[in-house]
Amino acid sequence: MTGWPEPEPPIGSRAIPLVTRDPPTRAAIAELIGTVDTDAVTTAWEGVLAVPGWPGPPVWTHGDLLPGNLLVRLSRIIGVIDFSCLGVGDPACDLIVAWALLSAQAERSFAQRSVDDATWMRGLGWALSIGLIALPYYRATNPAFAATARRMIAEALIDWDAIKPNPQGGISALK
Repeated sequence: MTGWPEPEPPIGSRAIPLVTRDPPTRAAIAELIGTVDTDAVTTAWEGVLAVPGWPGPPVWTHGDLLPGNLLVRLSRIIGVIDFSCLGVGDPACDLIVAWALLSAQAERSFAQRSVDDATWMRGLGWALSIGLIALPYYRATNPAFAATARRMIAEALIDWDAIKPNPQGGISALK
């Protein structure tokens, strides 16, 4: 048959505007009082929410590039599994791998070569949000994922302190 329109690609469940994560992220922050520096994570979270959204057309994203979904051999990613978050939207959600898996040196190299500053900051926001929401949910039932969540939060805060947006709108530490 001809004349049928092409189906629209699905919107990725994580390739959506970061602001949609605000209510569950703030609820998680409240659950983590005494576990994380809630003032620091709130400051970073509010900062990334102020970053402009994705200005381009939707792009395909995996949406869940966390260690449990990456096959690694000899320190190299050789495969990706779990495509349940696959869809189109803001590519920033796929940057979570930087805070969940990469070393600080690899993360800096990745930041300098991969995306614009605003997308990098939204990626930091995704890592922070996912870590904050996952930690109270998994800390008693899945220690490995809770450790990943703690790492994402810690690494995001380190980066936030190092690369806060400057008054001219850029992120000088990424240059």
